[in-house]
Amino acid sequence: MVKQRGFVVISISSSNKISFDLIEGFFNRVTSGDLTNFTRQLATMANAGLPITESLLILRSESKGIMQKIVSQILADVEEGQSLSSGMSKHPTVFSRTYIALIKSGETGGVLEEVLVNLADNLEKTQEFKSKVKGALIYPIVIILGMVAVAFIMMIFVIPRMMTLYEQFDADLPLPTKILMFISTTLVKVWPLLIILFVVLAYLFKVYKDTPKGKRKIDEMIFKIPLIGDLQRQIVLTDLTRTMSLMVASGISIVETLKISGDVSKNQVITDAMIDVTSMVEKGFPMAFSFARQNDAFPLIFSQMVAVGEETGKMDEVLKKVSHVFEVQSETKLKAITAAIEPIILVVLGVGVAFLVIAVIMPIYTLTTKI
Repeated sequence: MVKQRGFVVISISSSNKISFDLIEGFFNRVTSGDLTNFTRQLATMANAGLPITESLLILRSESKGIMQKIVSQILADVEEGQSLSSGMSKHPTVFSRTYIALIKSGETGGVLEEVLVNLADNLEKTQEFKSKVKGALIYPIVIILGMVAVAFIMMIFVIPRMMTLYEQFDADLPLPTKILMFISTTLVKVWPLLIILFVVLAYLFKVYKDTPKGKRKIDEMIFKIPLIGDLQRQIVLTDLTRTMSLMVASGISIVETLKISGDVSKNQVITDAMIDVTSMVEKGFPMAFSFARQNDAFPLIFSQMVAVGEETGKMDEVLKKVSHVFEVQSETKLKAITAAIEPIILVVLGVGVAFLVIAVIMPIYTLTTKI
């Protein structure tokens, strides 16, 4: 087979090493923070009048890890005569279609410095907004995970030893203790199977989510979850409108803006709606009318503000204001959700602790009174 393909064997060696590509890919990857810093530094140097090649040379020396390799490759492409956008397009996992389209529009219009500044501002706002969301949700998530971990350890390792003590004294156990014993005994016997079942279900869920139909169905279900669904919709729309505003302000056509924004959206419901909107706009329908037809994906205020943008000719400013409205609403809703989750967690934790105390302490009290 090797000779038929025209290859020549230079050396043969056995390979028994374990591949760590997945682990290396996780730790050695370009984060949103890395991309934001790169864009801000490039914008600052471009505004200072430095040539792109010299700016990339400086960024290469200041970058680390995989980002340094990417900057080196872009620099080599630019030095060979390729455009900056062309060099970035070879790294789609780092630079999104929106990012590349904005850089290309800046190159075409001769306003690359201005586009880089706006892009850096947009990335910083997006990162700040995501940090607020993560920061607000991390406390309840940690508490819930802690509760589950403690309950699991209690049921598997602590409760069975307590139950052995009760059985030795042949104590008459109350109903809460019997319920706890049944749950603990069941978990001790089947907990390895539960872990395997959880892994299998998680894998099947991922496979289903990777299909277009599955992703659409899951995203629809997320939007229908009380409180959480509205928050998720506003977060997606905040990012969408901010991106559209930046692209329109950079001189990218409305149709191209709609196409790219729909492609980079992380929610399939929004993506499908954007495809329909793009199709209608291409046929000559107004943007406001096209968005109003997608009332399952976009709230009424969105189409109303787009209509204002069409009438005034200031679509980029209107979209920027809409993005700010969605951001404020999402932050308010996020605070309300976290404020509601905390007392609920405390109530559930209190009930759980009370149940364990009653189930464990009551038999001990019964034994001591008999003695």
